[in-house]
Amino acid sequence: MEKLKRVVSEIAYSHDFSKLSLLHRSLVPFLSFASSIYNLSLTTRHYLYFLGIFRKHRLPVPVISVGNLTWGGNGKTPMVEFLSCWFNNSGISPLILSRDFMYQGYAGGDEVKMLERHLMGTSVKVGVGANRAATASWFLDRYGYINSCTNAFFEKLLSVNKVDTDATSDKIGAAILDDGMQHVRLERDLDVVMVNGLTPWGNNQLIPFGPLREPLSALARADIVVIHHADLVPEPILMNLKRRIQDIKESLPVFFSRMVSSHFFTVHNVDTKLPLSAVHSRVVLCLSAIGSPNGFVKCVEKLGPLHVDQLHYSDHYMLQPTDICLMRRKLEELCHSFGSRPIVVTTEKDYDRDREILSQLCPFDVLVLCSQLQIVPHNGSSEKRFKELLKQLLDSRSR
Repeated sequence: MEKLKRVVSEIAYSHDFSKLSLLHRSLVPFLSFASSIYNLSLTTRHYLYFLGIFRKHRLPVPVISVGNLTWGGNGKTPMVEFLSCWFNNSGISPLILSRDFMYQGYAGGDEVKMLERHLMGTSVKVGVGANRAATASWFLDRYGYINSCTNAFFEKLLSVNKVDTDATSDKIGAAILDDGMQHVRLERDLDVVMVNGLTPWGNNQLIPFGPLREPLSALARADIVVIHHADLVPEPILMNLKRRIQDIKESLPVFFSRMVSSHFFTVHNVDTKLPLSAVHSRVVLCLSAIGSPNGFVKCVEKLGPLHVDQLHYSDHYMLQPTDICLMRRKLEELCHSFGSRPIVVTTEKDYDRDREILSQLCPFDVLVLCSQLQIVPHNGSSEKRFKELLKQLLDSRSR
């Protein structure tokens, strides 16, 4: 299954099918047909909501959706955390609504586990379930909610952040819909769409033929677009991507973000804080099962290692004992080639999914890279402007 996923991904991000292997090309007709069926079901579903046959659910608090148009690697989860911390530090208690089926043991639930670990001790609540309206209702009944219609409610968002303090009330003041672009069942007040600047649209086809979960025209529903990994993309490509987005919706504000590395911790002790210089001039094996492994590798390369090799798997893949054997062989080869013991560097998502099996790589050190999303100042766009715009939009749409 993992090999098939890799083949499908290679097709999805190929711009010249003639360069693909015979196996890849043989799958193209089947993937194209499946993509057509998916498009039909997607269009029908949206039309049924438009006609009112399927009903949308409205929450009594503002709902901010953070979503994307493609599978994985768009910075969606870091943006959810960014917004949650901002609301919490501004005195507003947010509720994250996630559909992470894998949380129940399906494939690790890495994103939810990471959010819960990062946000522990804050007023942020994390609700998990396929029916996010029902999940939200349970949390709102348990904790209560704050009426956001008062003029001063959203003014808190632009006050000086109360760093490392909880919200002033445990009552829920807003809901953040994680991976909400396609979750049309729940009404939202604001749509933030994340775009991976490194691999934005692939071959421009719908899944499974391509990486698109919706046609690019769906960007017209967005209120704000954030191009992620902007620091890893050449300026001309970044500007072309922005222009293409605004060709779809001219008035659409476009911001830019990046991941900023802070420190490492060891796979055996999450409380350790090792400096980023820990990998300087060392041989590194980057290990990941995330949506954008190239972005992760490029971040590690910035830290000045002597050599960087990589092993990557499909997004959310759970490591198996056979994978550990493969990693050991790879590490021993690197050790023989460079005459020094290599370091394994992985992501927090991979740690939260596979911490037990990663600890089996001893005596090789396994370090976990900690990073946070940052809005990049660019041509008048900035974190301050981003927050001002969100507040303005929420103000104008509050009930």
